[in-house]
Amino acid sequence: MALENSSMSDRIANQATGFSALRGKISFIDLMQSVGLLAVILLGCAIMSVMSPVFATVRNIENVLQSATIIAVVAIGQTFVILIAGIDLSVASVLVLASVLSVGLVNFYGWSPELAIVAALAAGMGVGLVNGLAVTKLRIPALIATLATMTIARGLAYIFSGGTNIAPVPKLFVELQAGRIFGVPAVIMLTIVLAVIAQVVLSRTQFGRSVYATGGNPLAARLAGINTERVIIATFVISGLMAAIAGLLITARFEAGAATAAQGLELAVIAAVVIGGVSLFGGEGNMGGMLLGVILLGLVQNAVNLLNVPPNWDSVVSGLVIAAAAALDVYRRKYLEAGMRKKVIATKASKPTKPS
Repeated sequence: MALENSSMSDRIANQATGFSALRGKISFIDLMQSVGLLAVILLGCAIMSVMSPVFATVRNIENVLQSATIIAVVAIGQTFVILIAGIDLSVASVLVLASVLSVGLVNFYGWSPELAIVAALAAGMGVGLVNGLAVTKLRIPALIATLATMTIARGLAYIFSGGTNIAPVPKLFVELQAGRIFGVPAVIMLTIVLAVIAQVVLSRTQFGRSVYATGGNPLAARLAGINTERVIIATFVISGLMAAIAGLLITARFEAGAATAAQGLELAVIAAVVIGGVSLFGGEGNMGGMLLGVILLGLVQNAVNLLNVPPNWDSVVSGLVIAAAAALDVYRRKYLEAGMRKKVIATKASKPTKPS
């Protein structure tokens, strides 16, 4: 029995070494993809600067980045969910629900702005918790579970607000939108801080490693002692929290509880995450690439507007970008990583085993 346990331990150790080597190579591909995205962004900026004199102005660039912050904050949470091979379609509805609660609780019920914000964030986390429990305990596919909460959350937002935007907003929302830190809009700085924190969590903590393990191979993660159900629930709660924070940002931007906003935002968020190199199959991606995906998507939409492309073509262009990103993800998963796995396995097999 002891000999069998020792042999099993050796096999697990060998697999761990192989997966570690594979992970390093995949991380290199992630880096190259990010470099490629950055090159595409810079090339696009150069072309747009020639085609439109408005593009390179400080006002337009700030407008693009401020608009992108809302998608970026939601995408931070969505990244966690997609990393565990899930999906969250409820994010746009959670954003709207948090937005109307943060203003409506103040205007309708006399709550303090701070308490209303806490309630809005709690509502977002609550929806995320429901999603996580539905996926893990009831075994409902994430697509169906979050589709249900998407409808419920937006319906609750309409009921609470009467289907109209709620105004005026508390003063702190106005100050947030107008605020600057070192000359940079506060909302952009907040987004960067949130992304950095999220990346540190993913790359430097046990929870982050558990997220990658759960998305990469849930069975192996469970055998390694990871409570995968708890990890899945936590990622959906994070997604709900980030969507609620984005709801506060959109409230500040529109200066109203935005009951009718964010139609179709969940698709833009998923597109940005996939464009940024986060695999739909789970276990691969990072916040840096995701932010580049958000910026690229924002630049495409800005270019369409500046070039006076008909509105219907806006959707076509965005759809083509999404399709290209998804195809690249499938290609990377099917061919590049498969080849890497074969190389890692061959390398391990060619090494002589140590005598016991």
